[in-house]
Amino acid sequence: MTGPAPARILLEGRPGVGKTTVARGVVGLLRDRGISVVGFTTEEVRDGRRRVGFAVESADGDRATLAHVDLPGPPRGGKYGVDVEAFERVALPALRKAGQHVVVIDELGKMELLSQRFRDAVAAILDGDSPVVATIHAHRHPFTDGVKRRKDVQLHRVTAANRDELPVRIAELLGAGRGEP
Repeated sequence: MTGPAPARILLEGRPGVGKTTVARGVVGLLRDRGISVVGFTTEEVRDGRRRVGFAVESADGDRATLAHVDLPGPPRGGKYGVDVEAFERVALPALRKAGQHVVVIDELGKMELLSQRFRDAVAAILDGDSPVVATIHAHRHPFTDGVKRRKDVQLHRVTAANRDELPVRIAELLGAGRGEP
């Protein structure tokens, strides 16, 4: 007899709405409750007030530049050259550690999806036994459209109105409720 299916939580929203902030909040709450987290988050790279790129950082602290205006590409994501190899160097080892840990994937977006190896790793994780929290872009893409159609996912839209409360709600869905020992 098997236990309940692991949670598959998708955080969908427009760029800049706070998906990464929610994902990082969930990581912090889970860790505070002693729940092991693997995976990665992304963040903007800024030069003063101007966004010039994005970095990827594993839950273990490994970091690389995912995309930058000074990278020539190809490939390109808008005005950014994307370093797929650097992304894979950080993200793929972090995802291989799935096991019985909660896996955080930030994000299933245009630049990350340039990596077929990443898409394969995400598909395997979603078919596995680990709980997953993933941020996902709101745009149409064959891979993310398929992920959103899975019957085992819960899709939560991140908005300016709910982004502050979502980390607690998501952590509770993952078994890190306030009242648990």
